[in-house]
This record gives sequence, C-alpha cells and structure tokens, in this order.
Amino acid sequence: MGTRWPCSRLSPEDRRLTHLTQKRIVVDALLAVVQGPERGGTCIFLGTIRNGPAEGGVTAIEYSAYDAMAEAEIARMLAEALERWPEARVALQHRLGMIPVGEASIAIAAAAPHRDEAFAACRYVIEEVKKRLPIWKKEHRVDGTTTWVDPSGKPVAGGLRDR
Repeated sequence: MGTRWPCSRLSPEDRRLTHLTQKRIVVDALLAVVQGPERGGTCIFLGTIRNGPAEGGVTAIEYSAYDAMAEAEIARMLAEALERWPEARVALQHRLGMIPVGEASIAIAAAAPHRDEAFAACRYVIEEVKKRLPIWKKEHRVDGTTTWVDPSGKPVAGGLRDR
C-alpha cells in the first residue's frame, strides 16, 4: 500500500508509514510524524469500530479501497490542510481489512503552534474523509449477515446484504 512519509523518530523497521494499512494503528508513530518543538498543540482523532444500540449487533467492519485512488485523495486532503494551516502538520492512517469492535479504523494526528489550529486541522481532515475518501465498508453482524454502509453508517443500495 502506497504513499509513505519519512519519520526520523521511529525504529528503522517502522521509519516509514503508509496512509493505508492492514495493521493496527500505532498512534505514537503518527505523533512522531507531526510533533516538533515549534508545535505546542497536538490533537488526535481515533475512529473506533462500535456496536451501540443503533448498530444492531456489529462484530466487525471490513474496509476495502482502490488503494491508488484513496492514497491520491488522502494526499489532496492533507495538502489542503497544509494550505489552510501552513504551520500545522497532519498525518492520517486508515485501516483496511477486517477490524473488530473496539479497534481503531482511522487515526488523524494534527500538531500546530497553538491548539486552535491543531483542532481545526484535525476536524477539517476527518470531515473531508467522511465526504470524499473512496473507502467502502461492510458491517459484519452477530447473526452472520453483512451490510454495505455509506460513510454515515446508513445501508446503501436499499440495504444491500450479503449472507
């Protein structure tokens, strides 16, 4: 999987991160990318797989993507954040594959000289991800059914279900 960015504070084997990953998200790796002595405000967003009353028995979500298209859109969103907040640094990682309830599917780290810019940049990126990122998700349920859902969690195509 695609686009990488350098990170000098990681071990040699973890020195380069990708925006899309099959592995668990490591927040410390994202922090190492964005933090610096000139950036005093840091904001982290984690989107975690949930099974609340409205989710009806979700056990996991399976994410899939056309990697090249998703990587390009992530690069555009991060570039837009840099244009809006030039002194900020923002990193994003999104998991693909089967992710169980309780684990993070997306992480965004933003650091800026002050907290307002860090919060704003982080919020901007997650809102744009929800609108624009071409990643598809399929909810897996306790009863063995699966349902494709849109980014807001609503079933798509009339509740398209697989068995």
